[in-house]
Amino acid sequence: MLVLLIGDFNLPHRSANISPKFRKLLVPNKMQHVLCTGNLCSRETYDYLRTLSSDVHVVKGEFDDEMLKYPDTKVVTVGQFRIGVCHGHQIIPWGDSRMLELLARQLDVDILVTGNTYECSAVEKSGRFFVDPGSATGSFSVNKTGPVTPSFALLDVQADNVVTYLYRLIDDAVKVDRIIYKKSKST
Repeated sequence: MLVLLIGDFNLPHRSANISPKFRKLLVPNKMQHVLCTGNLCSRETYDYLRTLSSDVHVVKGEFDDEMLKYPDTKVVTVGQFRIGVCHGHQIIPWGDSRMLELLARQLDVDILVTGNTYECSAVEKSGRFFVDPGSATGSFSVNKTGPVTPSFALLDVQADNVVTYLYRLIDDAVKVDRIIYKKSKST
């Protein structure tokens, strides 16, 4: 089962659009779920995500419209995995691994997906898996010095493991890293 992890678009405020190279990869109805870490910033971005999958879950980023009523956190079960989603601006200090571990325990999830760092990453810690899909557009961030690398992640959820693909647009070419997370028996 394929789950798209994407967020921090900041359209149209900080970026004009998603790279055509990413749009070519993001094929409608190929993914069964879309989990978005927020900062869509426009209804059009949400509508675009709905073209990719009928099952779209979005959490509130600090620049999302209050009228849209996205929750701060969301937990979705995919196969045997509980996946928590949070934008990350609520985590103080931003991106702090101890605070992320605390949130994962509070939500009682196997996988925690957060954004706001604008840095695509995936790491296993204390039997849980932490994924940050980065910024889909590579939009400007006060969190980083220098340019932001456009990125997103894709989870291939299998029986007791998840194969994670991290997509990054580097020098106008899409680079993909692959990481496997195996659910421990104690979580």
